[in-house]
Amino acid sequence: MIDSLAFISWTVDPQIIKLGPLQLRWYGLLFALGFVIGNAITKKIFAHENVSESWLDSLNIYMLFGTILGARLGHVFFYEWGYYSQHLSEIPKVWEGGLASHGAAIGIIISLIIYSKKITKKSVFWILDIIVISVALAACFIRLGNLMNHEIIGNVTDVPWAFIFHRVDLLPRHPTQLYESIFYLFIFLILFWSYWKRKAINSPGLLFGMFLFLLFTWRLFIESFKENQVAFENELTLNMGQLLSIPLLLIGLYFIFRNSNYKQLLK
Repeated sequence: MIDSLAFISWTVDPQIIKLGPLQLRWYGLLFALGFVIGNAITKKIFAHENVSESWLDSLNIYMLFGTILGARLGHVFFYEWGYYSQHLSEIPKVWEGGLASHGAAIGIIISLIIYSKKITKKSVFWILDIIVISVALAACFIRLGNLMNHEIIGNVTDVPWAFIFHRVDLLPRHPTQLYESIFYLFIFLILFWSYWKRKAINSPGLLFGMFLFLLFTWRLFIESFKENQVAFENELTLNMGQLLSIPLLLIGLYFIFRNSNYKQLLK
């Protein structure tokens, strides 16, 4: 028998308050907080880069659509195409859940390519190098939201910091949401420092490459501590999250080493 007193009992209610049909949830609050703080950081960087603040309003729109569409379509095609191919009318129902972070990454990149061509007329790497700073911070807040939602849980374990998610089961599990959130904060600090202290923005694609390499190398590792999202992953040597992470971390590695200035960050 498992001694539940030996672990962290997680009983947080995902809902903060409910007023009639309206409700405020921790996930939504943390998602919004990540966006607001990230937007403030991007605004400060835009001012430092001496570019029009009006570009920020357009950026928010492109980012919003890129994130939602990418995350939703990523989940549909990467994880549950067998179901959605038979229920096409349910694909737009984002409010019912089903978002994939790898899809969001692809959607954001595509939206910023379009944004660069339509709005800034600058190299796409200019905005990619800037936006990954706030995206890393937003990812930190989103994973905290997942923790509050009792979702994206880890495998059963006996480590002393294991969480028992009472809205899932009574088994001690790795708090993988916390593992990811803490590491994403670490990535944010590295990118933020590299921009302001090492002027990494002068090496196009370097910050973008660092972001992809650090984040998806971590995802490749941490996925082994998570429960698989869908049944077919149980038959795979690497789960879908790991398979999708490999090309992205390799792309990141390419953009790091194609920059001759990357060694300057280590000095």
